[in-house]
Amino acid sequence: MPAAFPRLAFKRRALRAYLRQGGLIAYATQAVFGLGCDPRSVLGLQRLRTLKRRPVQKGFIVVADTPQRLAPFHQPLSPALLARCQSRWPGPHTWLIPAARGVPCALRGRARRPGEAARIALRVDAHPDVVALCRALRMALVSTSANHAGKRPLKHTRVVRQQWPDRVRVIPGRVRPRARPSTIADLLSGQVWRA
Repeated sequence: MPAAFPRLAFKRRALRAYLRQGGLIAYATQAVFGLGCDPRSVLGLQRLRTLKRRPVQKGFIVVADTPQRLAPFHQPLSPALLARCQSRWPGPHTWLIPAARGVPCALRGRARRPGEAARIALRVDAHPDVVALCRALRMALVSTSANHAGKRPLKHTRVVRQQWPDRVRVIPGRVRPRARPSTIADLLSGQVWRA
């Protein structure tokens, strides 16, 4: 694993296999610890939705270290839209982008309005732990906050281990103390959903 994970207890191949089989992990993001899984694992998405008690209509954010890892999840983008994405990436900016065909509703959520193309929330992250983890695993990851809905965000490895002692593998890491959650905006309309 990269230097960012000198004490990581899980070998890279074993962790990748665990995720592909529907396993869940907790890892440090910029503002909070996140829960994640392989975005292509239907079982992982089901387990994550159950753990978080998340409604079906809400999708998840998918994070990666490069735009290329996110490309399979969205429809092709015009040069102008691609430039708009890349103007805010890498960084704490999540774009809602028309989802590629075949992206399951369990990942992208439901369209907000009838007839509208379903969007998927994507981010090329800049947090060193997220970047190193995606690079080491050679995959994008689902990212949702590790706290229960309505509860305080989890910001320390020890607290995450206490919260999820046996259902999640915790990857040690550090959250930036005063960081805020990423902005979420619709790529096509520019509408900001979370500032």
